[in-house]
Amino acid sequence: MTSAPQQSTHETSTHDGQAGTPQKSFLITWILAWLLGMFGADRFYLGKVGTAILKLVTLGGLGLWSLIDLILVLAGAQRDKEGRRLEGYDQYKKIAILITVVVWVLSVVAGILSGALSASFNATG
Repeated sequence: MTSAPQQSTHETSTHDGQAGTPQKSFLITWILAWLLGMFGADRFYLGKVGTAILKLVTLGGLGLWSLIDLILVLAGAQRDKEGRRLEGYDQYKKIAILITVVVWVLSVVAGILSGALSASFNATG
């Protein structure tokens, strides 16, 4: 008796069961959404060219769309063009959320301190 050929487990894990393009990386998507989200870089990377162009010409929906996309990436709700989950999400989500929150808090604190220092210089000068 001959047995039917089995599908490679490596192919399934790297391609999410679909032949062709490999899954998109969570880390790359997160970094692009965070640093270049206003220009649609994250959506270009995911293969969503139409919405990426729209995001580019609106400067990330004046920042709101960029923020929403960053939240979607961190929540694991963002998918690539073919509807597949981002590779590495389960492995890196905690550190990505932690880094995002810490940087956001530090930027808010820096903004408050900058405003306070500016106000004190204006009051004394």
